[in-house]
Amino acid sequence: MMTLSSRWMLSALLLLLAVPARADAFPDPFPQSTREASVEIESPGHLVLFSPVREINDEIRSETMARLPVTGEGRLYQLARDATRREARDHYLRGLQEEGARILFECENVRCGRSVIWANRVFGQAVLNGRDSEQDYLVAVSEDGDGARWLTLVYTVTRGNLREYVWVEHLRVQPEAVIPGLAEASRRVLGPWVVPWQGEVTYRFDWHATDRRRIRELAEQPGALVVLAGFSALAPDESYESARARAEAALTSLSEVLARTGVSRDRQRLIVVGPGIALSDPERQGNRIEIVVIRR
Repeated sequence: MMTLSSRWMLSALLLLLAVPARADAFPDPFPQSTREASVEIESPGHLVLFSPVREINDEIRSETMARLPVTGEGRLYQLARDATRREARDHYLRGLQEEGARILFECENVRCGRSVIWANRVFGQAVLNGRDSEQDYLVAVSEDGDGARWLTLVYTVTRGNLREYVWVEHLRVQPEAVIPGLAEASRRVLGPWVVPWQGEVTYRFDWHATDRRRIRELAEQPGALVVLAGFSALAPDESYESARARAEAALTSLSEVLARTGVSRDRQRLIVVGPGIALSDPERQGNRIEIVVIRR
């Protein structure tokens, strides 16, 4: 029977594996598309809509919208003639789900409002002016390893000439900004910080001083927990038990390093994974320790 302690460790590991490592990276383009334009975005008040758009007396109206301080980029893509707008949307949605992003709002067809307003007044891309009945929009939020929040906006549309387009914005939101629909609880889990390790008796950890400082500062908050998961790559002819033991030794060593730098052991939770879980993310491979901080 699984004990309370083992249940907690399993829950913490699943939580760690669900946290994105590269939320700051611009979403991979839909393969059957061609980039038509790129726009750098840096604004103290960039307009982001979290509900359908309207226009009243030549003013943009939306039940929930915000002008947010952001930096980022917008990209315009044209789809190949043998691809569909739905396939493109599903591609971006899968990528967001894999990152652990949270969808704050989505709409489709006439329920989004008029396409001409989205094209000209919201995104400033006239080529996006298409059929109101053949459009969709979503906005999602995710966090990177430093706790920075990123908004991803995806708008797809079919024009009157049947050509189809996708507009994607990926925006880093300044820490002080309030994002509509984002509860503070969604920011309780920060990380993971991925720390590669080398060695057998003594260990060398490849991580930045800024990461160490950030983890220490977060750990000082009342009720915060620092969860460390130790991974190892299975060497040729090595047994699972041996690889797991190496991960455990490296994990214990890093735990001691954290304790010496101000993260007390009673705030730490250690999980030995070894080679038992494979991830597709290229940044999360090999001998490494992944760290998340869970805030109260």
